[in-house]
Amino acid sequence: MTDPRIPSRRAILKTSVTAAAAVVAASSLIIPQGVRAAGSDVIKFGLVGCGGRGTGAAGQALKANPSNHLVAMADAFPDRLDTALASLAKKNPDQVKVTGEAKYVGLDAYKQLIDSDVQVVLLTTPPAFRPMQFKYAVEKNKHVFAEKPVCVDVAGYKSVLETIEAARKKNLAFVDGFCWRYKTAERATFPRIHDGEIGEVANVYSVYNATELWSKARQPDWSDTQWQLRNWLYFTWLSGDHIVEQAVHTIDKMAWAMKDEMPVRAWGTGGRQARTDPSYGHIWDHFAIVYEWKNGARGHLYCRQQNQTWSSVEDHITGTKGVCDISSGRPFHAIREHGKPAGEYSWKYTGVQNDMYQQEHDELFASLRDNKPLFAGTRVPNSAMMAILGRMAAYSGKVVTMEEALASNENNLPDVMDMKAALSLPPVPVPGKNKWGDFKPKA
Repeated sequence: MTDPRIPSRRAILKTSVTAAAAVVAASSLIIPQGVRAAGSDVIKFGLVGCGGRGTGAAGQALKANPSNHLVAMADAFPDRLDTALASLAKKNPDQVKVTGEAKYVGLDAYKQLIDSDVQVVLLTTPPAFRPMQFKYAVEKNKHVFAEKPVCVDVAGYKSVLETIEAARKKNLAFVDGFCWRYKTAERATFPRIHDGEIGEVANVYSVYNATELWSKARQPDWSDTQWQLRNWLYFTWLSGDHIVEQAVHTIDKMAWAMKDEMPVRAWGTGGRQARTDPSYGHIWDHFAIVYEWKNGARGHLYCRQQNQTWSSVEDHITGTKGVCDISSGRPFHAIREHGKPAGEYSWKYTGVQNDMYQQEHDELFASLRDNKPLFAGTRVPNSAMMAILGRMAAYSGKVVTMEEALASNENNLPDVMDMKAALSLPPVPVPGKNKWGDFKPKA
């Protein structure tokens, strides 16, 4: 498995722009073959990564249009592929067209799938592999849906920026898994913030508190690599820790409130309190991060994965004129002016609540049929980089600037990896003792 990921610093500065600035006239771009499909014409797509999220994304892609056909699947493990295929074929027998020859297994299986006749690729593997898979898909002129996060370290971030620029030039669709961006309530709320309804944003307080997620007991015949891949959530090199893998959703909303401007520095803390068993790898179970922007505005993030604790996903955005309260679980979105009693709101969202996961795919495939490929742009890796910056600050116990983070070229992918490799596990991070780049497994 290869990963030509680290571009020049000049390329980083050139491509790290807002999504809006990346829009150019379609008439000046390359139109890949096979995407001028009318509403009833078949669009062939392939799934890379056949876990729960991948199976869900493929089901949503099939539901987006009856003429969408799943024709190829790829995964590191044959049992996961077969389980996902059986589930999808049972629910969508007329749209699942995956033959034995189109079932690709192994760490390089994504290349075989992308090299096939698929027009669209869904990337839902552990996110460490997203940069190389995204890069290969765009090189082969494929449209891409990529789950969040699109990277878990600085080298991956830089690679994705270059790939996004290549996709833009080719007029390829790039749709992301930051699902709140596709939620009707959020789409009604954030423009009000941007239009100044609460004044200039001074503070964003955001919470993503959740319970523990799944884990899989190690089997006697599993190598270190197989065990870590099966439990990818719990290894920084694969997931980025849960601040990057899960709480990045909330960080993305924080970025949205700040008009997708990147913060200049971060500091924070965290640790491993409840989830201490070695079966949970070496990641933490809670973080508290402060982000600061160049105008002095601050963002406060609290996230954890601990059982039998208060769970909530919410955001409170304070401006010079008022406050916007968002509770994603209820859901609840409202704005109140300063000086008004709690609960006395000048605006509340009372409109329809949509399925944001389905909306991602509805819009992606509709854009292809309209020959106007949807393009999410650089906001997607920028939100991931905010999460990476927060992890760096908490792991090290230092104030870390965005400039310092980008200059680090942090790259946590193993130098050598195959399914039989013995990968030593880095220790649990200890602030004051670890640098942010100490988490590359060694074969």
